[in-house]
Amino acid sequence: MRRRLPCLSAANRLLSDILAINAAPAKTLRAGQRDRFAPRSAGQHNRITTKWNEAMRWKRPTLLLLSAGTIAAAPMAEPVYDVQGKGIAAVASDLRSGKVTAQALVQAYVSRIAAMDRTGPALHTIVALNPDIAREAAASDARRRSGAAARPLEGIPILIKDNIETADAMPTTAGSLALADNITRRDSPLVAKLRAAGALILGKTNLSEWANFRASRSISGWSGVGGLTRNPFALDRSPCGSSSGSAAAVAASLAPAAIGTETDGSITCPASMTGLVGLKPTVGLVSRSHVVPISSSQDTPGAITRDVADAALITTVIAGTDPADPATVEADQHPINAAAVHDPGALRGRRIGVARFLVGHNAPTDAVFARALQTLRDAGATLVELPDGPDMDAIGAAEMTVLLTEFKADLDSYLATTPPAVQARSLAAVIGFNTAHAARELGLFGQDLMLKAQATAGLDDPGYKASRALSLRLAGAEGIDRLMTQNHLDAMVAPTGGPAWVVDLVNGDHDGGSAAPLPAVAGTPHLTVPMGDVDGLPVGLSFIGPAWSEQRLLGYGYAFETRAKVAPRPLYLPALPLTAAQQALLAPRSP
Repeated sequence: MRRRLPCLSAANRLLSDILAINAAPAKTLRAGQRDRFAPRSAGQHNRITTKWNEAMRWKRPTLLLLSAGTIAAAPMAEPVYDVQGKGIAAVASDLRSGKVTAQALVQAYVSRIAAMDRTGPALHTIVALNPDIAREAAASDARRRSGAAARPLEGIPILIKDNIETADAMPTTAGSLALADNITRRDSPLVAKLRAAGALILGKTNLSEWANFRASRSISGWSGVGGLTRNPFALDRSPCGSSSGSAAAVAASLAPAAIGTETDGSITCPASMTGLVGLKPTVGLVSRSHVVPISSSQDTPGAITRDVADAALITTVIAGTDPADPATVEADQHPINAAAVHDPGALRGRRIGVARFLVGHNAPTDAVFARALQTLRDAGATLVELPDGPDMDAIGAAEMTVLLTEFKADLDSYLATTPPAVQARSLAAVIGFNTAHAARELGLFGQDLMLKAQATAGLDDPGYKASRALSLRLAGAEGIDRLMTQNHLDAMVAPTGGPAWVVDLVNGDHDGGSAAPLPAVAGTPHLTVPMGDVDGLPVGLSFIGPAWSEQRLLGYGYAFETRAKVAPRPLYLPALPLTAAQQALLAPRSP
């Protein structure tokens, strides 16, 4: 979830210092600054250990590696493979040709993580590296040498958002210190599917704590475990959230792809603001089992990648029915064919609705959107203007009631399944933990959403049931479904959102508009594809459709991507430079 930042006097003194964290050596920063913005220290995580020194016996030089927020040293060989800007297809081609082995590929990514995530721009995207990754990479190489049947993701390193369980020794924390000991030793079904397809689980990514459902004014990309993730395009800008680390890591070439989760905007917003493709699937296409929840009505994992073809491939792998997740009962009836997405003519003759009711929040973004619409026309689409849409305010109010109620019920159910070492076994206990550890957990913003959720009356409450029915009707039957049917549409488009805002510890996250709420509440798919930039900051084009329309949305996204040829590359700027014209306008008027 995307939520706003609190106006807290305790945070005011940090506002002027946030930019200094990247530039200044750690020893020059005040302890309070380090404590709030950096990941947890080794001493704080002394019960979470790493096997890197034993597992990775590569030679020369020693680099810093991360495990559950702890920095550990491991000998590394000089990487010879350049991973910058490469997605799954490029890496897979090099693995097949023998240009690189899985072991050398992992080595290259780990080396880049060491150079970019804690030093250099210090992006803080990754909270844990898989201690078994060296062994798993060696096994992948051995399998390839044996001539075994090819698997679609053989040897491909994938990063996983840290609210999704994995069966290795990495904890699943949702960014909270309350779950620092949540080492479940179980794979979520989507991770099991990735492994079965040959993927290597490289590590866990930072996120907005509790997927941005702790406070109504939170900081996107901040968690107690991982600190603040930065946007690789401008380090003083937000990466959005809550899948902040997943998006920023892929944008920075720390992995070719990552998995995020979305309740309302948490895949599509970070992907848009970091120049990537993000797919929020139909709720029920991908299992949510063993994923720290917000809402059973709206939660879904999904892919964050460099291009549409990679998103289609990952979705093909992770989709499917899971008996433990009733929402997925229809998933096997809607398989994704990744190969069929590769059609540059997919938009020809298609009727695409232009959701004008989601436009107008940011004039420069609207100008980029206008150019994207022309690209759609040039690709053969017929554009249909949609000046009016459903009542988004009414949808939002009903949605909040649903999320608050389901968060308490779903989180309590999840926490009951965690290992005995996890002491916080209910939402009430999490609230108490935060209060007891307020210096770290509550130093920047509070937990008002958690308190409101704790006060809800449960899933049998008539008010909750009425709100769920209302939100689903307004967003679904009277929203997306009505617009699609009445206008004979194949899909709708809108700007995903505005460009990344400057991280603001006084006023909080800025609302630049979002296409996410409508498909999020309706539970339908939402694909974002880079459409251009505003002063060097990426913005995405959203493709929205009815339930189970992923296949055609991916096809339309591929056709747009092929024609638009937008490929943003981060420059890791401390801040956007002012143009001469801007500098002149900021100066007093000359006599």
